[in-house]
Formats: sequence, C-alpha cells, structure tokens
Amino acid sequence: MKSLVRRGALLACGGALALAGLPATSAIAQSGPEDRYLEQVSVPGITKHLEALQRIADLNGGTRASGTPGYLAPSTFELVTPTPQTFVEGADADFTTMDYSGSGDVTAPLQAVDLVLPPGPTPSTSNSGCEPEDFAGFTAGNIALMQRGTCDFVVKVTNAAAAGAVGAIIFNEGQPGRTDVIDGTLGSPVDIPAVDTSFAHGLELVAAAEQGGTAHIATSTESDVRKTYNVIADSTLGNPNARNTIVVGAHLDSVVPGPGINDNGSGSAMILELARQLHRIGQAPQNRVRFAWWGAEESNLVGSTFYVSRLTPAKLGQIKLNLNFDMVASPNGVRAVYDGDGSDSAPGPAGSDAIEAAFNDFFTSQDLPFQSTPFDGRSDYGPFIDQGIPAGGLFTGAEVEKTPEEAAIYGGTAGEQLDPCYHIACDTLANATTELGLGLLDSNSNAAAHVLYGYSQADTLPGAAGVRSAKLARVRAAKASGRAAFAYRGSNLVR
Repeated sequence: MKSLVRRGALLACGGALALAGLPATSAIAQSGPEDRYLEQVSVPGITKHLEALQRIADLNGGTRASGTPGYLAPSTFELVTPTPQTFVEGADADFTTMDYSGSGDVTAPLQAVDLVLPPGPTPSTSNSGCEPEDFAGFTAGNIALMQRGTCDFVVKVTNAAAAGAVGAIIFNEGQPGRTDVIDGTLGSPVDIPAVDTSFAHGLELVAAAEQGGTAHIATSTESDVRKTYNVIADSTLGNPNARNTIVVGAHLDSVVPGPGINDNGSGSAMILELARQLHRIGQAPQNRVRFAWWGAEESNLVGSTFYVSRLTPAKLGQIKLNLNFDMVASPNGVRAVYDGDGSDSAPGPAGSDAIEAAFNDFFTSQDLPFQSTPFDGRSDYGPFIDQGIPAGGLFTGAEVEKTPEEAAIYGGTAGEQLDPCYHIACDTLANATTELGLGLLDSNSNAAAHVLYGYSQADTLPGAAGVRSAKLARVRAAKASGRAAFAYRGSNLVR
C-alpha cells in the first residue's frame, strides 16, 4: 500500500528553521528531553524489532499477512480463439486477479461493453460498464470486456454480473499513465471471476471479440470473515484527562507472498521504538499519544477503517492529527513527506500543511534532501483524512523506479524500483537493512521523534480549531457520485 512519489518536488535546503506549529528549535544540536528522545530512538533499537518480525515470518511460512494461513491457487487467463494466447499473472506481467474477485472456471465468448477507442484525450473519459444501460443487448453467458474509466471497478463488475456475464475483464483506459496492468480491487466480494489487464492486451482482446473470440478465466479465491487485530496503546504519562489525542500509526501486516520487513515492518518497528522511548526521556507528554499498529492494511485498509468507523463523535473529535509511517527504509529509496499543503497534489484536511512543514523544516535544518508524495489512499491515513482529520508522515518508496535525478541526490540505482522487493518474497531483513535503507531509517526516525515530541508538548494542535466541522469537499463529492474518495484503497486501484 503506498503513495507514488511525486516528481519535480525535490528539495535540498540548509539552515535551521522553526517548525510550523511547533516550538522553535535548532534540531538535534540542543540538549534536553527532545534531544534525548532523538538519541534514544535509534537504528539499532529499531533493527532489533525488524529482526523479531523476520523471525515471526520464518516461523509462519514466510508471511505475516493478516488472517491468511497460506497461498491461494494461481489464476488462469487465456485467449482461446481465434488465436490462442496464455497470459502471465502479475502486476508486472499480463494480468492480475482483482481483489474480491469471485471464484470460477469459465470459457465463453468475449463481448465488448461500451468501449471508447481510441481513448479520450484525458483520463476517465470511458464510461464502459458504469451504467446498467451499457449492457443492453448483452448476451447472458458471455465474458464482459470493459475499459477502465469514470466509475469504480466494483460498479462495472456488479453491472456485468447482473446482465448475466459469467466473467469480467477490465483493461486499462489507454492514456499516458493508464496503460499498464491495473492491479485493482473491487472493495467487496462479487460472484463472478474478475481480472484486469493492460491497454495493449485489451486491444488484443477487443480484436478477438470482433472476430467472435472466446476466453478462459479460472480463479480460485476466498472471501470470508477472519479475525485479525489492531494493536493500540495510549501513553500513560502526562495528563490522564487530556482531550487532545495524536494517533501515530503503521500497518503491522505483510502481503501473503513475503515477510514484509520493509513493508511495513520498518514503520511498525520505528513507531514501537518511538513508543518505548517516549516515557524514558524525563518529560511527560502534555497531549495523549496513541500508538496504533493496524491489521489488514494490505486487505484494503481494513484495520484503520474499522477503528475510525467505531469511534463515537466525541472520541473522533479528540483526535487532532494522524502521523502515518508506511515503508521508511526502502533499499533504493528516497526521503518523501506527505503533501499536506497540496503544492504538488490534492491537499489534505486543514492542518495537514502544518504537519508537512514540520517534517520539511526538520530535514531542512539537517541539510537533508526530501520531496513530496501525494495523499492518494494507499495507506492508513485514508480513513482519518475522510473524516477531515489532519494527517502527515514519511515514505521512502515502493514500486516506482528511481529517476537519475533522485539517484544523484539520494544515491542508489536509477531505473530500479525504490523497493525492488515490494510485495514479493524477498522483502526480508536484508532488504530493509541496506546501507541506503538504514540511512533513510536513521533520518526518518529522527524526524518522526522530533515532530512527535513537539506535538506531544504543543498547546495547539493542527486539528484543535474545529477543522472537522465538515468532511472534505472531495469526499462529499465522491460519495454523491458513488465513487471512492481516492483512486486507491491500500495498494490497489479502485477505479
């Protein structure tokens, strides 16, 4: 789950500055409780937790996935006629089985549904499958071939199933940036097999459909209710009646294929050390600090969404900000801060700009380069932002390739993924403890300790001025249109 790193937002600044919304500081150079906190939240301490997470994975089939005992059978996707072709499963290959796809083994004629080809000049031009009327004349028993576009994938597949489709294929829309395999989620279970593929393969399937072609889809999926857990701990020092709460979160689970030591053992281990050391510095927090290790983030933010949904309005109103740390030691990574002020993407709720500035100013004071990364729904800040709660945090990169400019600034290898082991079996302790990864973990843990300490002692927090009087306008607009507020939910696209 993650955010794609924004390009063109690289900063390499110097000079000590006061953090926005926090007491003035000269960063690590000063002595006192904050200085002790930054010193005590150390890479060796965090690495011990990473080693423990690796041992847990080793004892459980190489995975730490929430509620998942093992691997599921691979899916099959083939063009049977007129020209046989077998597609390879994988987001970096030919197709993926959509999250929450139904199970089934079907061979049937392909039937295109209201496609826009060539694609329109801008994304989300195609309305393919978004309306029941798109299936007028659809032959029950066929496989629906649809195009990514304006509505959520689950709407397309649900409409297809209602029209009698025995399977669904969604291909990418075709504009720049929308050509690869989609790797999508339906968000809730459907009854028919559903796969997604690239624009190029979509065109091949369209040509086949025009010739009366058939396809074979076989999926073996399981959608049921399994128990998993969030782990939540409140600070015990300071004012027990504090009504201002800071939620510091990281997801604890991995994907099924691997142990997830960078994604997100690194964030989990870092906030564990932040929690352990907070009470050892001789300065009690003025505000309540709540540490949360979220379960089932890799299953579409289940843990954090459940937590937020169960809060009463009064409890929700006590949460003044959310700090999120998801992948903070990527082996070929960058130093990225969530774009709270919207300078490079859609902004977060009011107050998110101050959190971004706090991290930016710390890195500036340490002469460390950094860049921005958008809020796009790929991690557990999403449910908080949906309620208008200010959020911020750090990220070092996932599947995006490092640019030559980034390699010159941070080191590492241009043209390789920021985390070459993202969501696969090699995301082990070795993956999260490269020289560059540990360097990023060191600076990120210092920044996180500094920002958290400042907010834990602050008289005024970003969310303390009634910024949640209404949800974000984009959230309201999305709900009115029946679309998700973000393009992503966790690591998968929803539309």
